Parts: sequence; C-alpha cells; structure tokens
Amino acid sequence: MASPDPRSPARRIADDLRARIESGELPPGAQLPTMRELMAQYDVASATANQAFAQLKAAGLVVTRPGAGAFVRERVRPKRHGIDRYARRRWQQGTAIHDGEAGSQGLPVKQVYREIDEMPAPAVVAAAFDVPEGEKVWVRRRTTVVDGRPHQLADSYYPLDLALGTRLTEENSGPGGGFARLDEAGDPLAEISEEWVTRMPTASEGVALKLPAGTPVMDLTRIVYDTKGRAVEVMLAVIAGDTVTMSYRFPIPD
Repeated sequence: MASPDPRSPARRIADDLRARIESGELPPGAQLPTMRELMAQYDVASATANQAFAQLKAAGLVVTRPGAGAFVRERVRPKRHGIDRYARRRWQQGTAIHDGEAGSQGLPVKQVYREIDEMPAPAVVAAAFDVPEGEKVWVRRRTTVVDGRPHQLADSYYPLDLALGTRLTEENSGPGGGFARLDEAGDPLAEISEEWVTRMPTASEGVALKLPAGTPVMDLTRIVYDTKGRAVEVMLAVIAGDTVTMSYRFPIPD
C-alpha cells in the first residue's frame, strides 16, 4: 500500500508545476494552467490553487499578469567566463569587460551611471588600499542593464592618484574601460581576487534590480592588483541572482 503524500495540496501542485518548468515542458513565456484547470485537475478550492501560484512566484519561477494568468518567467542569463573574462587581450583591444561578455552573446549592454565623484573610503575599500577609513577615493557607481533588465549594481573605487587626470573621472572611461585606464596610469595590472557571497536582497536592492519575490542576489568583491602588489581598484557589486551563469575552465594547479 502506497504511503500517503505528506505534502499539502498547494505544495504538491507547486512541485508538479515546478517539475514541468524545470524539465522544459513549460518553457519560458509559457502560460501555466488556469486556476479553474488546477481546481478541476487536483480537486482543490481556489484558495489552494492560489497558494500554489504564490509559492511558484516566491521562488521566482512565474510571473502573474492581471487578467491574463500566470506565465513561466523569462530568464536572460549572460554567461561570465571565469578568469578568461579578464583576459588582457580584450581590454587592450578596446573592449570593456562586461561589454565583451554579454555583447559577445548577442545581449545589449548599457551602463547607467548613478554617481562619479570623490567620497570617503568605506572600510573594505580602505583596508584593500591600506589607507585610513574615510580617506578620499574616487568612485564610479553604475547600474549595468543587460537586454533591458537591471543586472547588477556596481561601485568601483580607485585611489585618487590613479583616477584624477584620467577618463576614470568621466562617464565614458574610453576604449577598454577602467582596466585600460588603470594600466595606462600606473604599473601594469597583474592579479585579481574575487569573493562571492549569496544572500537575500534589501528592499532597495530588490526595487533597483526589479527582482521577483524570493530572488537572491550575489555580492561580488573584486580587487585588482598591479605588478607591485598594490590594490588599484575595488569593485563592490550586487548582482541579480537569476541573471547570471558562471562558467570556469582553468589549468589544475600543481
């Protein structure tokens, strides 16, 4: 005799629909069964069907449109190619990092600048630059929009002696972006460190990135070093967790 299903009716419906979405039976943009169809198929009340839709929406799998129903959420995931995205050949030939990645995948990229100015260094930036917290640094705050949707909120910080007098102080930093300007202004760039943390967004981040309920974000702290070991850029980015795929291939260290 089969054991009874311990899941609630709403959870069972949501799990069934999730399986159909993840298998591709219901592709992005496809309309889900209507509430009446779910009520008839599972012999449940409208409140139960609504709860199932709410669970899928909270998981970031579906969107609802008033008067039209529920649809599988469209997802655009530009692929970040691990360490290769920082290849010197790219930015030395005039292609900025993010433009090269998403652009090579046929996705339009736009940088919307929110602030370009001097500001006191926050703690993590001051530690990387080995200066007192609050010392003035240069910052470029921007929202990266990929294929019409906010993808990340990125704040790049630079020591004043490297930024002032260069196009890092302008909205258009020139061919090759910030990496190219740093390479011109000081010693050649040599190393990059990255630290990734996944968390749930703040309310303001959810609004700025237009995140569906239940969608996490990834914090990226990137530090760029020159050949003398000096940190010359710190980027603090908040990335919509449903808009990126990380892809790595690298030699196995000895």
